[in-house]
Amino acid sequence: MPSLPPEKSTLSLVQVLNMSVGFFGIQFGWDLQRANMGPIYEYLHANADSIPLLFLAAPLTGLLVQPVIGYMSDHTWHPRWGRRRPYFFAGAVVSTIALVIMPHSSALWMAAGLLWILDTFGNVAMEPFRAFVADKLSEKQRTQGFVMQSLMVGLGGSIASALPWMMTNWLHFKNTAASGTIPDNVKWSFYIGAFFFLSSVLYTVFTSGEYPPADIPAGDKIKEPKKGLGAGAREIMESIATMPTRMKRLALVQFFTWPGLFLMWFYYSTAVARNVFGATSETQVLYSEGISFAGLTLSYYSVITFLFAFLLPSIAGRLGRKTTHSLCLLCGAFGLISVAFVSNKYMLYGCMTGVGIAWASILSMPYAMLSGVLPENKIGVYMGIFNFFIVLPEIIASLGFGWVMKHLLHNDRLLAVEIGGGLMFLAALICYLLIDEKERH
Repeated sequence: MPSLPPEKSTLSLVQVLNMSVGFFGIQFGWDLQRANMGPIYEYLHANADSIPLLFLAAPLTGLLVQPVIGYMSDHTWHPRWGRRRPYFFAGAVVSTIALVIMPHSSALWMAAGLLWILDTFGNVAMEPFRAFVADKLSEKQRTQGFVMQSLMVGLGGSIASALPWMMTNWLHFKNTAASGTIPDNVKWSFYIGAFFFLSSVLYTVFTSGEYPPADIPAGDKIKEPKKGLGAGAREIMESIATMPTRMKRLALVQFFTWPGLFLMWFYYSTAVARNVFGATSETQVLYSEGISFAGLTLSYYSVITFLFAFLLPSIAGRLGRKTTHSLCLLCGAFGLISVAFVSNKYMLYGCMTGVGIAWASILSMPYAMLSGVLPENKIGVYMGIFNFFIVLPEIIASLGFGWVMKHLLHNDRLLAVEIGGGLMFLAALICYLLIDEKERH
């Protein structure tokens, strides 16, 4: 197992790449479910207004899992496996199993339950990755580290979102199925996703070392009294009460950013199939073609994310992280709102260009702005708490947006995507007006 020197030094590009490859696989799994769970639910006869509630279990679990895993990884050390990597591995194994089983769901409860498992253990694998960057990289390299994760996210997402289309058009798997079943192109996409999820995480586990906690020698395990769940819960609550000022303000930005993304993931693919392609039933070939094309445009925005991530460090260096993130969020907001004005399916690529720019920044800039104000011995738990403000709006959307869809939007999926763009626009304004990068707390 690779070892690291006792003090942080500047890592080579290859080392930063190695520690980020696992994110490629994790994002592969996320984007498979984001592009396909809405259609999978409709294949299993879910109504549009019931879909938000079917996503509820995952964020509820994430609300508990993320800070707990952050706390646990802060208090874990093994001389061979390190601090964060055991969680990468455990999360990847269970998520891989869920990905393999998911396309064999025969009922809504089964698909929702597997999504619960997939999101729970996806968070177990992913949450420590944010702390991993702060653990290993000095302040001057952290933007590079988070941007490298954005690169991996863009690369993984671009392939994952396009897989069903590739399965059909390149390998000739069927993209239609009998009522109540899932097409073969989706099934094989999930199998391939499972392979990439596990192999990518294992690559990072076996190629990247970790620094031991500052108060113990590199060869020893942590020798501290077992604190138990009660002490862990108290530490999490104390950390929430003493959040740095910048973290509170960034949390507000996150709170309005992520509903825009959730509404896109809930409804974009089915909106394209029904509003752009004109399908009226999920059993139509036109519906399947619309879903596949939507996946292709989601793949395209991940390519934009991958490419734009190369530019982010230099843009942030010139404009500052706050201004850069605000402008990127505006691009995403206009991209989502403009979907309603599409008259030709190829115009969706222009819409998704804005979303891809925003996504590159969402994955890196908030964490880069946050990491410099966190205490080194609590980075894991604070990163988990920060993710509260991703799952809380998803919980709110899952509980309340079904009523909005049914009674106010009349199940207009396209209008839901537009509302998401409006929320992202609000997040951009909050970021620009409230965040002060000169504050060191």
